[in-house]
Amino acid sequence: MRVGIVGLGYVGLPLAVAFAAADVDVVAVDLDSSRVDAINSGHSYIEDVADSELAAAAPRLHATTGYAPLAEADAVLICVPTPLTPNREPELGPLLHSAEALGAVLRAGQLVVLESTTYPGTTRERVAPLLEAGGLRAGVDFHLAFSPERVDPGRTDFTLINTPKVIGGLTEACGDAAERVYRVVCNEIIRVATPEAAELTKLLENIFRAVNIALVNELALLTDRMGIDIWEVIDAAATKPYGFMRFEPGPGMGGHCLPVDPFYLSWRAREFDMATEFIELAGKINQQMPYHCVAKLQRTLNDRGRAVRGSRIAVLGVSYKPGVGDVRESPALKIIELLLQLGAQVAYHDPYVPALDALQLRSTPLQETVSDADLVLIVTAHPGIDYDTLANDGACVFDLRGVTHPSVDSQVVRL
Repeated sequence: MRVGIVGLGYVGLPLAVAFAAADVDVVAVDLDSSRVDAINSGHSYIEDVADSELAAAAPRLHATTGYAPLAEADAVLICVPTPLTPNREPELGPLLHSAEALGAVLRAGQLVVLESTTYPGTTRERVAPLLEAGGLRAGVDFHLAFSPERVDPGRTDFTLINTPKVIGGLTEACGDAAERVYRVVCNEIIRVATPEAAELTKLLENIFRAVNIALVNELALLTDRMGIDIWEVIDAAATKPYGFMRFEPGPGMGGHCLPVDPFYLSWRAREFDMATEFIELAGKINQQMPYHCVAKLQRTLNDRGRAVRGSRIAVLGVSYKPGVGDVRESPALKIIELLLQLGAQVAYHDPYVPALDALQLRSTPLQETVSDADLVLIVTAHPGIDYDTLANDGACVFDLRGVTHPSVDSQVVRL
C-alpha cells in the first residue's frame, strides 16, 4: 500500500509518521518548502512528533511540494487548514486548491479522504466536483470519503491509534475502501452513512465543548458580580455522580478547533434559513472573556492603589493550552494587546513560545518575568511551575485557570 498525505501540519505529519511506522510507503505533500526540507532532513516541527520518530519513518516517508507523485498512491488523505475569514466565515481556499491540484493527477481506483474540519456538504458539493474535473466520477471511478481528524495536541493518553476513527463514504464501497486504509493505523472504526454525517460529527464534538465552556464562563461573569467563588461551586457540583460534566471558566478559547469549528455550522445553517442561536451566543460569550479578564485585572490593581498604566504585568503562559507552543486564537494574545493599549508594561514567560513577533515580545525566564511585577497573570498553566509557591512569595496573582490553592495568601485573585 502507498498513502499520500496533503498538508503536513499537526494532523498530517503525525498521520504520515503513523503509516510509515506501519510499514506503509508515504508520499507527503506541503506547499511550504521549509516543512518539506525539515521532514526530509529528519527534523520535526510538530511537538507530538519527535525527531527520533521522524528518523524511524524516514525509509518509508518522502516529502515534496509537488502533487504529481500522488498519482502513484492508493489513497490520498487531505489534511489542510480550514480557518475562518476576518468576518468569521469559512475559508476554504487551501482545501479547494488542494482538491483542484489533486484532481489534475487523480487516477481511477484511488481513494481520496478529506480530514479537514468543515461544514456538512463540503465533501460532496465542493471537493467532489474539483476531483471530477478530469472526467473521473466520485463513487464510480474513484472512492471518496470524509473522516474527521480527532487530534488533541500534547495529549498522550488518546492518540491516532486508540481514538475511534469516524468514516463516512460517498457510497458504501467508498466507506469500505477508507476503512481498509485506516485499519492499518486505527484500532476502532466508526462508520456513518454519509460524508455529511461524518462532517457534522466533528462539529458536534467541538460545539458541545464550546457551548458548555460558554455556559460556565457566563456563570463566572455572574458570580463575579454576586461575590460567589465559581471554582467552589464547580467543585461542589462535580461531586454529583451523574448528570453533570465538569467544565471550567477561563480567559476564552484558543487553538485550531473550538474558536473556529462552531462558525462553520452556523454559517452553513444560514443557507437553510436557520439561526443557530446557541452557537452564536456561545461564540459571543467566549470572545468577550479576554475583555472581562482585563476589566477584572484593572479592578484588582485599583484595589491595591495602582493604575494599569505604568504597572508591570507578568503574563505566565501565552499558548492556547498547557504543554504546547500553539498560539492560534490564544486568548493571551488579545489580553496582552489590551494591556499594552492601556499602557501596561508587559513581560511574559512561556517555555513553549519563545517569541510573539506581532507584539514585539520575547519570553523571559520565570524569575526574571515575575521579579518586581505589580501583578502576575496566569493565563495558561503550563506544567512544571509551582503556582502556589509563586503566590505565597507575596506577589499579587490573578489566576485565570484556577490552579492556585484557595488557602494561599489573600494576594491571589481568581477568575
